[in-house]
Order: sequence, then structure tokens, then C-alpha cells
Amino acid sequence: MAISGEERRRLIVSAVGELGGRVRLTELADRLGIPAVTVRRDIAALADAGRLSRSHGFVSLERPDAAGPPAAPGPGAGRALGLLVPSVGSYFDEVIAGARAAATAAGARLVLGIAPYGTGGDRLQAERLLESGAEGLLLAPGLVPGRAAEDYAWLDALPVPAVLVERRSPAPDGPGSGLDTVASDHRHGVLSALRHLAGLGHGSVLLAARGDSWTAAEVRAGYLEGTRLLGLPALPALDTLGPGNVPADPELLVTRIAEAVRSGTRAVLVHNDQDALRLPPLLRAQGLTVPGDVALVAYDDVFAALAAPPLTAVAPPKHAVGAAAVDLLLRRLAAGTELPVHRTALLPALHVRASCGADRATPPA
Repeated sequence: MAISGEERRRLIVSAVGELGGRVRLTELADRLGIPAVTVRRDIAALADAGRLSRSHGFVSLERPDAAGPPAAPGPGAGRALGLLVPSVGSYFDEVIAGARAAATAAGARLVLGIAPYGTGGDRLQAERLLESGAEGLLLAPGLVPGRAAEDYAWLDALPVPAVLVERRSPAPDGPGSGLDTVASDHRHGVLSALRHLAGLGHGSVLLAARGDSWTAAEVRAGYLEGTRLLGLPALPALDTLGPGNVPADPELLVTRIAEAVRSGTRAVLVHNDQDALRLPPLLRAQGLTVPGDVALVAYDDVFAALAAPPLTAVAPPKHAVGAAAVDLLLRRLAAGTELPVHRTALLPALHVRASCGADRATPPA
């Protein structure tokens, strides 16, 4: 579901603080993945309330009058919140930044724990966060379809409130299904990419994807749903990870893509950025250019803009997810069970760049 206007405005204030207290309106809209017209309307309301000031396209935090009364403490004043993520250095950096900004704005302290994919260390790291004094937990554990439910049973035995971040329980009645969640709607993100490519005239799109995370599972499910909705063929997905979750041979992957191109499929959606970035130079070695012969879309948009050519990419609202999760956890801590369980889904944006071209879907005669 879409976030409320009140939640959106809290995200805006948090993001301005994270960006140094002054930021261009357009940059703020891009960072949060919210349309500029919506951000402009929210900023006007925040300015009327005295929480932000605006001038010549810039937004800044309102400075309190030194002679005025002291500012009221934030809703998280003095609280410690634990955040568990599977990695740093890529996707979750923006989630962490959003959570940190929202926690700081609320007066709360954020404690970070890392449990890498495949290590089974989620429960241990959550316990370490509790030992550090965390009064509530923000959790991105290794929830993937196919793993036994007992692996996640600890989620239902947590002694403090918790919010799943970029995760949902694999089963409607499984462990963690009763927890609050804040996540990107990856299926919608995949649909937006497929719709864009279909709009360029592509009659089929190949998916090359990972399979080691909840996001990866959602991308694959979104591909099946999206192709069905758009009337496109659901081609067998190419695995970008081999046995043991090690990267698949990129030469083999490119050979498979080249075969698909020769068969008439000239568009590829790749999860994630790192795997997509490797493809253009390898495709050139096969005599194929991006976007001349292959339209390429990446999923995640962490590094996609740095590619040559810059890659069109689906951008989950990572910063906004982190901030919204903190906001929801603080509300849960304040209201307890009186607050209904929330399942918040934020829509990704599609950032169109050079790697798709235009009107290139039809093979030359």
C-alpha cells in the first residue's frame, strides 16, 4: 500500500537532515523516489507548519530561534533501535542511511548488525543487538522460499517489537507473518521495466537473475506475473549464480544471451547491477552492442548509472524504506498492540538511461 502523506512528510524532513540540512527539491525527489509534484506539495505544507524553509528550488531545515523555547524531544528520544542487514557496501547502504536519518531526527540511536547471506547468523546477530540494549528491531534476515519454517521460528519469539525490512514472511501463516513489514514492491518494479521494454516494441524479454535472497525471489515472481499481464512469453530465466551461490561463468551467460538475440529476443532484464555491469563489454566481444543490438535494464540501481553506456534501471526506494521502517517501529513502541499490523509496500521507480535506446526492438531486415 502507498504511504500516507504524514509518513511521506516525515521521510522528507529526515532526508533533508541526512543531506546536510539543505538540498535541491529535484534531488530530494530523486532520492526518495517520490514524484517532484508530490514533494513540492508536501514541502509547501511543511513550510507552512514551520518545519522546513524553501527558496529558489532549495529546501532547508528551519533553524530554531535561539531566544525561543527548546525543541520538544523526538518520538524516539533515548531509545536504542537495532538494525540487522545481510551486507553493507551496496543495496543496503541506502536502507541504512534512511534508517539512520530517521532515527537521528527522532532522537533515537541506531545499532547495526550484519548477518551475511547463507551464514545462518540472523538469530545470533539479533540476539547481539538485544544484548546491546535495543528496544526494538529492524530485521532483514535471509528469508527465501524453500527454507524450512523452523529456520525462522525465532522471529515469533522475539521479546521486543520488530519490523521486517525489505522482507516478508515466505508463507502467509509462517514465522514472522504477524510482524510489521516495510518493503519495496519488487514485482511492481519488474512490471515497470517490462512495460517500458514492451513500449519500445520488444515482443519478448529475457530475465537473468540471482536466486539467493527475498528480493531475487520477488524479481523472479514479478517476471512471471508481468509477462502474463502484458501478454509476453515467459522465457526460462538465466541464473546469474551457480552452485554454492557463486557467480555463474559470465562468458556462458553472455553466450546464452547472444543465442536469445539470434532467436529474436533483443531485451534483457538483469538482477542485479553488478551482474548487469559486466555484460556490455562481454557482449561486444560477441559482436553485440548495447543498446544497438540488445536493450539492457538493470535491477537495483546502485551502480547502473556508472556503466558505459549508463544502464536503465529499476530503483527500489531504499532510503525511503529504511526511514519508513524506523518511523513504523517507533510508532509500534509507543502504541504497542493497539496499532494494527502494517504491511507497507513502496513502489520502485524506473530510471531510463541510454542502455535501452528507442525503436530498436525490430531486427533489421
